[in-house]
Amino acid sequence: MPAVNGMKKSSKITLCAICSALSFVIAMLGHIPVINYSAAAIAGLFVMIPLVEISIPYAFATYITSAVLIGLFGEIETKILFILLFGFYPVLKAIIEKIANNIIEWALKLATFTASIILAYLVMKYIFSIDVDNFGPLGKYGVAVFLILSYVAFVLYDLAISRISMFYFIRIRPHLSGIKK
Repeated sequence: MPAVNGMKKSSKITLCAICSALSFVIAMLGHIPVINYSAAAIAGLFVMIPLVEISIPYAFATYITSAVLIGLFGEIETKILFILLFGFYPVLKAIIEKIANNIIEWALKLATFTASIILAYLVMKYIFSIDVDNFGPLGKYGVAVFLILSYVAFVLYDLAISRISMFYFIRIRPHLSGIKK
C-alpha cells in the first residue's frame, strides 16, 4: 500500500512525536511567569506541521499527545490555555476555513474563542482557585478591558497562524522535501 503524502506511517508518527515534543518544550517555558500565555500560544503552532504535512487526524493526535504531556508537567495557566484553546485551535481553524463564507468562519472562530475563554476562566477559578478576578488598578473596568484585549489578541493570533503557515509553505517546506520519506 503506497504511503499518503509520500510518507511511511513510521515517518508520520515520528513527525507527530517531534512536534509534540517541541510543543511540550515551548510550553515548559510557561513556568517563567511573564510568558505563560504566549508559551501556550506558541506551543500550539507546532500542531500545524502534521496538519500541513499529513492530515487532520495526525494533527489531532499531536494535540492530544502534547496536551497530555503539558497537562502533566506544565504551569497551570499555560496548560489550561493550551488544552482549552491554543493546542487544538490550528486544527479547528483549518476545518472552519473550508467554509466559503467569511462571516460564518469568523462567527465560529469567535464563538470557539468565547467558549474556550469562559471554560478556562471557570477551570482556573473553581478548580485551581486562581484569583482571576483581580484586575488591580483597572478595578471594575478590568474585565471589559481584558476581554477587549483578549479578542484583539485572538484575531491577531488567527492571522499570525495564517502568515506562519504561508511562511512554512514558501520558505521551510521546500527544504524538507528530501527528509520526508
